[in-house]
Amino acid sequence: MASEEASLRSLESLMTEFFHNCTTNERKREIEELLNNFAQQIGAWRFCLYFLSSTRNDYVMMYSLTVFENLINKMWLGVPSQDKMEIRSCLPKLLLAHHKTLPYFIRNKLCKVIVDIGRQDWPMFYHDFFTNILQLIQSPVTTPLGLIMLKTTSEELACPREDLSVARKEELRKLLLDQVQTVLGLLTGILESIWDKHSVTAATPPPSPTSGESGDLLSSLLQSPSAAKLLNQPIPILDTESEYICSLALECLAHLFSWIPLSTSITPSLLTTIFHFARFGCDTRVRKMSSVNGSSQNSVLGQERGRLGILAMSCINELMSKNCVPMEFEEYLLRMFQQTFYLLQKITKENNAHTVKSRLEELDESYIEKFTDFLRLFVSVHLRRIESYSQFPVVEFLALLFKYTFHQPTHEGYFSCLDIWTLFLDYLTSKIKSRLADKEAVLNRYEDALVLLLTEVLNRIQFRYNQAQLEELDDETLDDDQTEWQRYLRQSLEVVAKVMELLPTHAFSTLFPVLQDNLEVYLGLQQFVVTSGTGHRLNITAENDCRRLHCSLRDLSSLLQAVGRLAEYFIGDVFAARFNDALTVVERLVKVTLYGSQIKLYNIETAVPSVLKPDLIDVHAQSLAALQAYAHWLAQFYSEIHRQNPEQFISLVSTALEAITPLISSKVQEKLLLSACHLLVSLATTVRPVFLISIPAVQKVFNRITDTSAQRLPDKAQVLVCRALSNVLLLPWPNLPETEQQWAVRSTNHASLISALTREYRQLKSNAILPQRKVQLEDTKVIIHQTLSVLEDIVESISGESTKSRQICYQSLQESVQVSLALFPAFIHQSDVTDEMLSFFLTLFRGLRVQMGVPFTEQIIQTFLNMFTREQLAESILHEGSTGCRVVEKFLKILQVVVQEPGQVFKPFLPSVISLCMEQVYPIIAERSSPDVKAELFELLFRVLHHNWRYFFKSSVLASVQRGVAEEQMENEAQFSAIMQAFGQSFLQPDIHLFKQNLFYLETLNTKQKLYHKKIFRTTMLFQFVNVLLQVLVHKSHDLLQEEIGIATYNMASVDFDGFYSAFLPEFLASCDGVDSNQKNVLGRNFKMDRDLPSFTQNVHRLVNDLRYYRLCNDSLPPGTVKL
Repeated sequence: MASEEASLRSLESLMTEFFHNCTTNERKREIEELLNNFAQQIGAWRFCLYFLSSTRNDYVMMYSLTVFENLINKMWLGVPSQDKMEIRSCLPKLLLAHHKTLPYFIRNKLCKVIVDIGRQDWPMFYHDFFTNILQLIQSPVTTPLGLIMLKTTSEELACPREDLSVARKEELRKLLLDQVQTVLGLLTGILESIWDKHSVTAATPPPSPTSGESGDLLSSLLQSPSAAKLLNQPIPILDTESEYICSLALECLAHLFSWIPLSTSITPSLLTTIFHFARFGCDTRVRKMSSVNGSSQNSVLGQERGRLGILAMSCINELMSKNCVPMEFEEYLLRMFQQTFYLLQKITKENNAHTVKSRLEELDESYIEKFTDFLRLFVSVHLRRIESYSQFPVVEFLALLFKYTFHQPTHEGYFSCLDIWTLFLDYLTSKIKSRLADKEAVLNRYEDALVLLLTEVLNRIQFRYNQAQLEELDDETLDDDQTEWQRYLRQSLEVVAKVMELLPTHAFSTLFPVLQDNLEVYLGLQQFVVTSGTGHRLNITAENDCRRLHCSLRDLSSLLQAVGRLAEYFIGDVFAARFNDALTVVERLVKVTLYGSQIKLYNIETAVPSVLKPDLIDVHAQSLAALQAYAHWLAQFYSEIHRQNPEQFISLVSTALEAITPLISSKVQEKLLLSACHLLVSLATTVRPVFLISIPAVQKVFNRITDTSAQRLPDKAQVLVCRALSNVLLLPWPNLPETEQQWAVRSTNHASLISALTREYRQLKSNAILPQRKVQLEDTKVIIHQTLSVLEDIVESISGESTKSRQICYQSLQESVQVSLALFPAFIHQSDVTDEMLSFFLTLFRGLRVQMGVPFTEQIIQTFLNMFTREQLAESILHEGSTGCRVVEKFLKILQVVVQEPGQVFKPFLPSVISLCMEQVYPIIAERSSPDVKAELFELLFRVLHHNWRYFFKSSVLASVQRGVAEEQMENEAQFSAIMQAFGQSFLQPDIHLFKQNLFYLETLNTKQKLYHKKIFRTTMLFQFVNVLLQVLVHKSHDLLQEEIGIATYNMASVDFDGFYSAFLPEFLASCDGVDSNQKNVLGRNFKMDRDLPSFTQNVHRLVNDLRYYRLCNDSLPPGTVKL
C-alpha cells in the first residue's frame, strides 16, 4: 500500500498548498492541471476510495468525491461491471461507518454520489438502492442519514438534469411515484411519534383566564371541538436530536410536495401533523439548538426551534400553490385552511401582555414571509373554490387578514399584504361583473370590511396618524424610477382606487372630509404671510408649529394625489349620477391652485426653508396635477352643457388658466413649472374649449413664447407650452360643425406662431454651406436642437388628428422642413445633429406623409439614399458608437414607414431600399456580434415582404383557376433568396432578442402569406431552416425560446410531413456526429410519425434530449472502447 500511502501524503500537501493564501495563481493552475489529469486516469477511483477511508483532510475528501461524481455522471457507461459492483458496495459501507464523524458537507456529498449511482442503476443493477434508504429511516440510529438520502433522491431523481434519456427520466418518476405512499407513511410516523412522545411528558399548565382560544370564531372555523382541542395542546419541548430529525423530515416533505400530484396519499393525519409543527413558528419562546449528536463538529447546527415552523409552512405552501385540485382533495384543502386560520388567529391575538404588533415582531421574519405567501396563495388560487362552502367564514377571515396587515413590523411585509388585498379586490370586481344580478348581495356581504380597509389605508399614508413609520421611508434614492416613499404611496392609492370602484359613495365620503381638513390649514396660511424687506415671509417660527405644518402639507400632497387617482370614477356612464361630488372636487382644486399662484407660496421665505419650501412647492404642483386628472371630466362637462348655460364651466377653465399663467416663467422651480405646463396641455388637448384663445391669460402665454427677448423656458417646459399653443389653434373644437371651426383665422395664427418659433432656425439655411468655427458650430447645434425638439413634438401630438389639423400644421412647417433637408448634407458627419434631424423626419413621415405630398417625399428619400453611401454607413456604424448606430436605425425606421405605405406611390423605391439593405447595410453588420442596427434592419426586411408580397409573387386569378392550385409566378427571386438567407444566418447568432423577433416575423409571414408553402421556400429552403432550428435546440444556445422554436419547426415540417419523415429526418440523423449508427436508429424509431402539434413538439424535445444524452455517454467512454 506504500504507493497509495505516498499518493495520499503528496495529495494532502498539494491540497494544503493550493488553499494557502501565499500560493500564486500560476502555481494554482499547475496544481489544478495535475489533479485533473490524475482524475482522468482509469482506476483513479481505487486511490480515491483509499483516500476517503484513510484521511481526515476535508480538501482531500472533497476532491476524492468529485472524482467519483465525475466517474458516475460522465464515464459510468465505460466502467467495467465488476468495478461498478465494487463501487456500489464500498461507498454505502463507507457512509455507514463514518456518517457520525464526517463533516456535514462531506457526508451530504457522499450521499449525493450514492444517489447518482442509483439514478443510473436502480432498480436493474442496484435493486436494493431504495430499500436501503427505507431501512436507514426505520432504524432509530440512522434515521437522520436515511432522511438526508431520501431528500437527495427526491431532488436528483424526480426532476433529473438532462444527462439521462427521456425514457429513463419517465421510468425514474414512475418508480418514485410507486414509493410515495410508503414514504409519506414513514414520514408521518416519524413526526407523529416525536410529537406524541414529547407531548405526554409536557406538563399541561392550567388554563389562564386570558387564553380563551377556543372562542366562537375558532369553533366556526374548525367545525369540530376535537380538532380545536388538539390544536390547543401546548407545544412540546423537543430535545436537540428530535428537533433535528423533524427538520429533516419536513424538508423531505416540502421537496416531495413540489412534484407529487395532490392525491389521497397525503392523508388528513399527515396534514394535521404538519400543522402541529407550523405552530412552532407562532411560539415566541425561542431557544437555541446546541450541538447535534454531542459532537463538536456538528455544533454548526445551532438553529432556532422557530425553524420547524418555517419548514412546516413551506410544506403547506407547496400544497397550496397547486391549482389543479382533484375532487376528493377539496375537503382536505378546506381542513388545511381552517387549521391555518387557527394559526392566523393565534398570531393576531391581543392580550394584556402583547399587542399584535409586538407579537409579530417577536416571530421569525422568514416565518411571517411564509405565512404571507400562504395568504397570497389562498386568495389568488383558492378563494373562488372555498368561498362557496357555507362553513367557511370569509368575512371573519378578512377581519383576521386586516389585523395581520396593519400590524406588520416591516414595510416590505405591509407591501406584501397590500398585494393580497389588491388580489382580493380584483377577485371581487370580476365576480361582480360576471354576476350583475346579485351584485348588491355580494357588496353588502363585504361592505364593512372594505370601508374599514379604505379608512385604515388612508390613515397609513398620513403623517397625522403614522408619522414614525412614514419618516423611515426613503424619498431620495430611485429604484425602478420611484423612491420607496412613492412606491408606498402608489400601492396604497391603488387599493383606495379599487375600493372606490366597488363603493364609490362610501369611498368619496371617507376621503373628501380628510382632504378638506388639510386644505383648511393650507388656505389659512395666508393670514401668516407678512411682507418683509426682501419679499414675503411665512410668520410661523415655533419648532412645534413648523413640524405640524410640515406633516399637514405632506398629508395634503398625498391626499391630492388620492383625489387625482379617483378622477376616472366620475366620468362615462356615471357622469350625471356623481356630478355633484366631482364638481365639488374640481371647484376646490381650482380654488387651491389659484390661491397658491396668487400668494406665490413657492417663493415665500420660511423658518425652515430646507423642509417647508419643498413642501409648499409640492402641494402646489400636486394640486395642479390633481386638477389635470379631471381634464376628461371637464371635457364631458363641456359636451353636456355646450348649448345650455356654460357660465359655470367658463369660470372653472378661466380661473384654472389664471392659476397657470404666472407659473410659466423660467424663474419658477421646474417641478412646479412642469405641472403647470402639463395642465395647460390637457386643457388645450383634452378639453379644447372654443373660448380658450380669447382668454387674456392664454394670449399672455402666446406673447411670452413668441417674444425673442424673453428668457427661454427650460427645454421640457418650452416643448410642452409650444405643444399646448399649437393644439389650441390646430385641434377641432368639440360640439361644433365644420363651418364654425374658423379654420382660416386659426391657420394664419398657427403660421405666425411657427414662424416666430423657427426664426433663428430658418436663418441657418444661408450659411449652412460655409465652414463654421467651433464656437459657431456649438451655437448652431443648440438652435437646431431647440427648434427640432419643439417641432417634432408639435407634429407628434397631432399625428392622430383630423386631416384639416394636419394640413394646417404642414403648411406652417413647410419652410422649416425644407430648411432641414437643405441642412442635412452639411451635418452628415455630426452624428448628434443627424440623429435629431432624422428623429424629426421620422415623426414627419409617421404623421404628415400624406400632407407632404409625393414629389417632396421622394426628394427627401432620394436625398437620404444618396447621403447614406456604403462609406457613410460604415463610418456611422463602426466608428461613431451608439449615436452613429442610432442615426442608421432612424434612417431604417423612416424606410419602414415608406415601404408600408399602401398603393403604388412609393413602389418605385423598393429596389433601391432592398439593395441598400442587402448590399450596403447587411454586409457591415452581419458579422458583428453587437445587436446594434440588426433589429431595425430585419424589421425593415419583414415590412418589405409583408407589405409588398406582390413584388415577389404575382398571383393571377386565371392561372390558379386553370390549374386548380395556385403556383404563382415568382419575380425578383434573387432578392427574395438573399433576404431569406439573411434571416437564416441570424438564427446562428447568439442574440436571443433578434432570434425571437426574426422567428416571429417568419411565422407571421407564414400565417398571413403562406410563406412556408411557396414553391421556392418549400423546395430550396424549408429543410435548411428546420435543420438550423433543431441544431439550435441541440446546442441549448437559445433555451428560453424552446417552445417557440418547437412550434416553428412543426409549422415548417407540416408543409411536407412526408418529406420530413422520409428524407429530412434520416438525413439529419445521418449527419449527426458523436453518436453511433445503433443510437441513430433508436433516435429515429423514437420519433413517432405524429402529425398533431403537441405530439410533434414532444417528439422534437425527446430527440434533442436523447441526442445530447448519447453524445455525453459516448464522450465518457475510455479511449479505444470497442462497441459492438
